[in-house]
Amino acid sequence: MDSGAIRRRLALGLAVLTASGLIAIASPGSAQADDFCSGRQVRTLSFSTGSVRVYKRDSYVCAVTVPNKVSGKQSMSVSVQARGSRPAADIGQYTQYAGPVVVHAGHRCVWVRGSVGSGSVSSGWFLC
Repeated sequence: MDSGAIRRRLALGLAVLTASGLIAIASPGSAQADDFCSGRQVRTLSFSTGSVRVYKRDSYVCAVTVPNKVSGKQSMSVSVQARGSRPAADIGQYTQYAGPVVVHAGHRCVWVRGSVGSGSVSSGWFLC
């Protein structure tokens, strides 16, 4: 490969990196709760003050709690428990979402819980 071809490839690589960097800078804070869980959404557990979105990919289950109304920091939680294991949880004061929480479920059932303020939901065993 001659030096001209190498320079062209380096210039193309630099252009791609620059463009992706500009896109990232142009949209700060635009990440949604859905961006943190990969896989397909398998269930939405709605309750009075928010919802828990549940995703599955291969043997992993991921959940995020999202409030109906974003209004400063408020108490939020999300937990996922694979049958036979302890729950994995994220509990705290958040503005936009709690989680994501990911567990390896394999072929086991899972139990998902979530809350925003005084509202909460508990799924019971599913994905069995």
